[in-house]
Amino acid sequence: MTSAPLGIAVVGTGKMGADHVRRLTTVIGGARVAAVADVDAERAKAVAGPIDGCTAHTDPAAAMAAPGVDAVLIAASGPAHEPALLEAFRRGLPVLCEKPLTPDPGGALRVLEAETRLGRRLVQVGFMRRYDAEYVRLKALLDEGGLGRPLFLHCRHRNASSPSFFTTEMLIRDSVVHEVDAARWLLGQELTAVQVLRPRPSSYAPEGLGDPQLVLFETAGGAVVDVEIFVNCGFGYEVRCEAVCERGTASTGAGTGPVVRSGGRWGGEVPQDFTVRFADAYDREVQAWVDATRQGRVEGPSTWDGYMAAVVCEAGVRAQRSGERVAVEAAVGRPGLYG
Repeated sequence: MTSAPLGIAVVGTGKMGADHVRRLTTVIGGARVAAVADVDAERAKAVAGPIDGCTAHTDPAAAMAAPGVDAVLIAASGPAHEPALLEAFRRGLPVLCEKPLTPDPGGALRVLEAETRLGRRLVQVGFMRRYDAEYVRLKALLDEGGLGRPLFLHCRHRNASSPSFFTTEMLIRDSVVHEVDAARWLLGQELTAVQVLRPRPSSYAPEGLGDPQLVLFETAGGAVVDVEIFVNCGFGYEVRCEAVCERGTASTGAGTGPVVRSGGRWGGEVPQDFTVRFADAYDREVQAWVDATRQGRVEGPSTWDGYMAAVVCEAGVRAQRSGERVAVEAAVGRPGLYG
């Protein structure tokens, strides 16, 4: 392990990118933000300004070429991921790429093929639920086998409200994608088919947004995964997962934080967005990436995981449009690079 801090170029300084800059600067050990890039030059300058030695750019390639950059964290919008990833490959820079790897399986396949040609992994995909303490414990319980074979995963994914640009397809590509990866990881199985059930939209859903929906997945091992996706529930951000197995159940996300009794009432608090609910998971994820990168290793969710998530989500969007069961079909098998 090198003793010098890992110099990181952060691509994208919106809500997620700015939060990662804060994390790298004030929470994570062994790293420093050496450069940032954003299409909004003023936003990039505002984020970089308080950080000694950090330069601001509008071009991701320029940020990657800045002095002291050893690795890249991509937190820009999905369509910007592929060119940024390919530029990082050209420079041999390790990458933590926020989900999605790319918005579509075609782009994800091109990234997969480019990394495979390099002959070594450079990418960790930002599926942070794999670093959440509750999900880690649930994974351990399932792997231990004491509960028997998993039969169902019941998942809920709720947001207080959706941004103005949110579309019906994004319910799958930007939200359910988390459950896609979590299910593949928790069960150790590929998802093989998907169907989407669409009730009458909530009266609180923006015009044209088909919210909520129920997404049903079949797995290669014979389990069934259901996901309630509801991005305008109104009360807060809630993510839950219950595994129903042959000899018992295990669940996450029950919200067992402090319960306050005062003024004749009792209750707790519901997080209002993902940066609160998964704050510890993001911290663990980024620290693990920094530690592994300083040791010359690449761990965590791989480009293959990002590709398969894109393939499953594409099938999900087709099922969303047709109302029919759609098979999940990858264009390639898992390359040996990804075990």
